[in-house]
Amino acid sequence: MVTGAARKAVQKGRFMDLTSTVIVPLLFGSLGIFSLFRLLQWMRMRAYLRGAVVVVTGATSGLGKECAKAFHAAGSRLVLCGRDGEKLKDLAQELSAMTDHRKNIHKPHTVVFDLSDTKTILNAAEEILKHLGHVDILINNAGISYRGTIVDTSLDVDKKVMETNYFGPIALTKALLPSMIKRRQGHIVAISSIQGKISIPFRSAYAASKHATQAFFDCLRAEVEQYDIDVTVISPGYIQTNLSLNAVTADGSRYGVMDKNTAEGQTAAEVAQVVLYAVGQKKKEVLVAGLKPSLAVYLRNLFPRLFFNLMATRAKKERKTKDS
Repeated sequence: MVTGAARKAVQKGRFMDLTSTVIVPLLFGSLGIFSLFRLLQWMRMRAYLRGAVVVVTGATSGLGKECAKAFHAAGSRLVLCGRDGEKLKDLAQELSAMTDHRKNIHKPHTVVFDLSDTKTILNAAEEILKHLGHVDILINNAGISYRGTIVDTSLDVDKKVMETNYFGPIALTKALLPSMIKRRQGHIVAISSIQGKISIPFRSAYAASKHATQAFFDCLRAEVEQYDIDVTVISPGYIQTNLSLNAVTADGSRYGVMDKNTAEGQTAAEVAQVVLYAVGQKKKEVLVAGLKPSLAVYLRNLFPRLFFNLMATRAKKERKTKDS
């Protein structure tokens, strides 16, 4: 007669046999396949970025500067764009000084222009194509933020924010797009914002410009797929940059305050690595935000009434804080 203890011992032995002969090899095999897959992804990304002509707008500070460093380290041929020629030259020299020439032999090229001036944008696109011949990756990063109440904000301020954040990037994109279509090759990146998906009080002009950006590049992605051109929209939350310091207010003056959320946000270097990976993997859209902002996006879509109530409460709290 087989005792209960003996039966348990037999069952345990069978389980151990199953574990050693099936489960463990399967786990190790899966880990091996996953590791190989990630390695192949990494190799493909490095090959895609190495030697690629990458245009970065707003390259002199914040996320743009960190993106320039990240893509330069990946071996890309950089075109650094911004309004301040001296700062662009300084950045180009900084990148050249830190270059491992075994990885990147390309000296960064600089182009000075203002995104709020359409004429200079067209001239800049001509200069880029003249000197580099083509553009593989365009990173529309430059932008300006805003703080103020809608009722007090001059329409000129709304126009200024929209010119810089929306019309400027799409003008540059349209100027470079025909050459990409002709080559049937290219990658267009829009650095949008989580405020391109949700709007928060006292950011109307900024949120509106980012909503427009999201819509435009979503349309562009669908239209240029037939030409094998990729479009990536990156939507960050708060980043530790001077964006809030340099934000415009209702009367057009400089805000000059570092918001608490901005100061506690992700570093620009961290977000730049996300951008690099998203471009290298040809992601269509990436949300780079913490838990609360990410939940707010889903809340807006799934439970809009609750979202609206929360935003109204937030507006009351912010207004009370400013008045006190």
